[in-house]
Amino acid sequence: MAKSLATTSMAEGLEKKKRMDEEWTSVYSSKQSLTRLDFPPNFTFGTATSAYQVEGAWNEDGRGPSIWDAFCRAPGNICDGSNGDIAVDQYHRYKEDIDLIAKLGFKAYRFSISWSRIFPDGLGTQVNAEGIRYYNNVINALLDKGIQPYATLYHWDLPLNLNESFGGWLDKQIVKHFAVYAETCFSSFGDRVKDWITLNEPHQTAVNGYCTGSYAPGRREHSSTEPYIVAHHQLLAHAEAVSIYNKKYKDKQGGQIGLTVDCLWFEALSDRVEDINAATRRLDFQLGWYLDPIYCGDYPETMREKLGDRLPQFSERDKELLKNSTDFIGLNHYTSRFVRHARNDLEENDVNKVQEAEKIAEWEGGEMIGEKAASPWLYLVPWGLWKLLNYISMRYNNPPIYITENGMDDEDDSTSLLHEMLDDKLRVSYYKGHLAAVHQSIKDGADVRGYFAWSLLDNFEWELGYTKRFGLIYVDYKNGLARHPKSSAYWFKRFLKAEDGKNGKMD
Repeated sequence: MAKSLATTSMAEGLEKKKRMDEEWTSVYSSKQSLTRLDFPPNFTFGTATSAYQVEGAWNEDGRGPSIWDAFCRAPGNICDGSNGDIAVDQYHRYKEDIDLIAKLGFKAYRFSISWSRIFPDGLGTQVNAEGIRYYNNVINALLDKGIQPYATLYHWDLPLNLNESFGGWLDKQIVKHFAVYAETCFSSFGDRVKDWITLNEPHQTAVNGYCTGSYAPGRREHSSTEPYIVAHHQLLAHAEAVSIYNKKYKDKQGGQIGLTVDCLWFEALSDRVEDINAATRRLDFQLGWYLDPIYCGDYPETMREKLGDRLPQFSERDKELLKNSTDFIGLNHYTSRFVRHARNDLEENDVNKVQEAEKIAEWEGGEMIGEKAASPWLYLVPWGLWKLLNYISMRYNNPPIYITENGMDDEDDSTSLLHEMLDDKLRVSYYKGHLAAVHQSIKDGADVRGYFAWSLLDNFEWELGYTKRFGLIYVDYKNGLARHPKSSAYWFKRFLKAEDGKNGKMD
């Protein structure tokens, strides 16, 4: 009987694979000649970085320490023992990097503001004038080059003092401190910054910071409760910041404000009901965790069922502040997985275990979901982005979406010659496929308004240190951090210029 069921399961999987392959091939084959001109005239193309990953200057001009400064100094947390003390030194080289953005033809740059550059202790009692000056200089340099600044308020680098003095995101006090910090940024930069993102990937902060412990602050002792508390406080902090912006700044500054979430696409391994439900649970526990409270008034019902009283409750005031508290959804997407229903003991950390949904990277016949990049979690699956955008559009009543990160990594290889590292054909293929997915989603009716390639530069990749390279620009870590555009950078330059003939095409 078991063998018969397994044979049936594999046959169902192979039939589904054939159907999906035919569907995507049909879409992609019609888009081999896409250029910038095939996207809406007001569609934004940009590239992105984050403060801790690129700035360096960790203790210069009044900046206070962040939780990542401390986390990197604990042995074993970063695979190559490195840190972001210097990173790629954008703090001193921002003009050079902005020149590169302009030369490539991007019209927008998403960067994050370091909270501890603005308030070294995080408390909001004393503004660091040098921090304000630095970001004013960055913003003005971008505008001088015709590049629109997209500013993220929080990209994981919480001021260390807030974590040490009262527990950071574990305590509701964090909401008022974030609100003060956010308002300081709105008042200091909002006359020129028209596009704001409150939080970057709060799911990663909650799960990797407070469940697996692989990200700062590296907590895992209370993984059955802390991730849900942290996520709750992040949502409240987002809502409070948006409320302040909408009441005091939006009308006079004319900007918009949103939240960036990250999500894989989770494809049911088969058409069996239990696998379809398992894939839905995965989406609820990553995407719905943050978007359902904003668009639907509460956490997903699947989360309530699985977690019970471990999942915090929203007050009526919370619900009112959260209701539609985003002008757009920022979406960070890199890869996809198949999902099948599984026993709840297959994964060790609580957030994954409770979902009873196993993520896998291959069909039951053994074929991988896509070609593999350098990171063990990253496969090239462009059709996943297409499906995810259409899912968001249908579930949340077609909100405006900006793809705020999308990209893939290469392995850092000290034995390769420079010209070999610069010839990143697989990354070019990645971008071709994913832009085809975006284009098809727009044709399908999704309100996608922008796309940001991750990342501008090779940089500090969190727990992976400098072992992985996501950049369009190669950074030579051994030779003064010199910048060298890769083939993917030149491909984007041709794509964005939409030149006539072969150089303007996607082939």
